[in-house]
Order: sequence, then C-alpha cells, then structure tokens
Amino acid sequence: MKTSTTVKSLALIAFVGAAFATPLLAQPGPGWGMMGGGMGMGGMGMGGGPGMRFAQNNTGVWSLMTPEERIANQNKMRAVKTYDECKLLQTEQRTLMEARAKEKGVTLPTPRQDGCDNMKARGFIK
Repeated sequence: MKTSTTVKSLALIAFVGAAFATPLLAQPGPGWGMMGGGMGMGGMGMGGGPGMRFAQNNTGVWSLMTPEERIANQNKMRAVKTYDECKLLQTEQRTLMEARAKEKGVTLPTPRQDGCDNMKARGFIK
C-alpha cells in the first residue's frame, strides 16, 4: 500500500512539473517574437513569425532617432524594391545620423550587419 501511494505521489509530482515546464519550453526562439514590435518584412505582425525587424538591438543609430523617425525609417526600408534603392536609402540615413551624432558629440556605432544584404539574402529585395 505504501508503494502504491509513493508511486502515485511521484506521478503527480512529475505531471505537475511537466505542466509548469511546458510553457517555458514553448517560448519562441531568436528571430521570432516581438523584437521591435510591428510588422516584419515577412508580413507577419506583432511577432507572428519570421521576418526582417528594424529594432533597437539591430539598428545602431536607434537612440539618435525619435520614435516618429524610427517608424518612418522602418516604413521606407520595408517599401524598397531593389538592392540599389535600399543602399541609397541606407546611405542617406547613415549620413543624416552621422551629422546628428557629431552634433551631439557621440560616436556613431559601426554597423554590425548590412540590412540591405540581409534583405537580399532573404529574398525581400532583388
């Protein structure tokens, strides 16, 4: 009888532990979720799926822009159709941010990645 109670107790503990662990294991991984919020390039909104995200952790000049400028820049980047158009927009934005950084006496971070190259590699632009 004692063995039966012990087995039942262990089974209950295992079940409750699994119930609490399941939501933790089901969390989205990198590249998914609400990274930056809004619509991704893949057309999925509010973290609904993969796509290009233009956000604080992948846009080095984020802190130099107002929220309105960030949204405008995101929309412009999402609207480009060609690699050359993307590079032109990127160069214009970089020039603007270099002037702003100089004004504020801060060093503009070196881009960690090229958004246009990433967009082209993922097939968002040609």
